[in-house]
Amino acid sequence: MRKADLVTAISEKTGVPKVDVLVTLETFFKEVKSSLSEGENVYIRGFGSFVIKKRAKKIGRHIKKNVAIEIPEHYIPSFKPAKVFVEQVKDNVNALPEEQDED
Repeated sequence: MRKADLVTAISEKTGVPKVDVLVTLETFFKEVKSSLSEGENVYIRGFGSFVIKKRAKKIGRHIKKNVAIEIPEHYIPSFKPAKVFVEQVKDNVNALPEEQDED
């Protein structure tokens, strides 16, 4: 599902015009990005948490030059789904029929 599909689905289920749904989604995304860039995690009960993870300093390799390089410690955004969310996905995906491989 793409963002456009999500906007259409929400618009159809709520009766809110697509333009308003799109503005709301874009504002939500912008706020999450802004909060994370300021070092503040975002917690949404029943859905999950957008958190900042710290990556430790490590040694990497520049493949073209075959040289070891140091990758400094840095922070990355991460999403951790809520238990309710994980269970719902697990239950629904397990109920789907398995796809047949054609050889």
